[in-house]
Amino acid sequence: MSAKIALRGVAKRFGPKVVLDGVDLDVGAGESLVVIGGSGTGKSVLIKSILGLLRVDAGSIVVDGVEVTRLRGAALAAHQAKFGMLFQGGALFDSLSVWRNVAFALPRGRGAAKLKAAALDNLARVGLGADVADLRPSELSGGMQKRVALARAIAARPEIIFFDEPTTGLDPIMADVINDLIVSLVKDLRITALTITHDMASARKIADRIAMLYAGHIIWQGAREMIDTSGNAYVDQFVHGRAEGPIAMQVRSA
Repeated sequence: MSAKIALRGVAKRFGPKVVLDGVDLDVGAGESLVVIGGSGTGKSVLIKSILGLLRVDAGSIVVDGVEVTRLRGAALAAHQAKFGMLFQGGALFDSLSVWRNVAFALPRGRGAAKLKAAALDNLARVGLGADVADLRPSELSGGMQKRVALARAIAARPEIIFFDEPTTGLDPIMADVINDLIVSLVKDLRITALTITHDMASARKIADRIAMLYAGHIIWQGAREMIDTSGNAYVDQFVHGRAEGPIAMQVRSA
């Protein structure tokens, strides 16, 4: 499988805090890779660096054979146009109707009727009917809002989609519905997917391959089926949610 995204030696710090410390990672074309890790381990920084929203301090990020770290201006905008994004909180515009939220990701220049038709098609792909199109996001449940955000993420048919904690705030049943949607959409639309999450149920459902980010490094990666037999004490502790283990959680006293 050829690498759609390739990172080598990627480093990023904010003042004295080292967030990424020599990250090496490949995402194959058409692959669904899930990066797991605790809060504050640099998962979001990783995504922003690939997008070119953050400038890394060292290392190489190559997408479709193009070195991202040197892109500027129109070339950077063209690079970013390859991506769709499902944000952790949905990031819907409450001042816009549902269909206009979905159409927001589409190129301008088409009439409102064509934009709405395209939005309705994408809403149908995530299991929502035309009856929600003219509602505001605040009138929808959390699960329906997440579906609308997913419809917006796929609307422009991006080559790559980033999923940022896609099941945050959802009950277990709705989370599983969203996971199933992600699996089917990635497969049907032949999208390369990179998901960051600490939800192991989600990771087990949507990943072809899983990588763990800890202390600025990818400390383990392998096929989804290998996650329970990784042989890595850090991965084992995280996957099973154990308080005891090599990952020391800092707890502040009041």
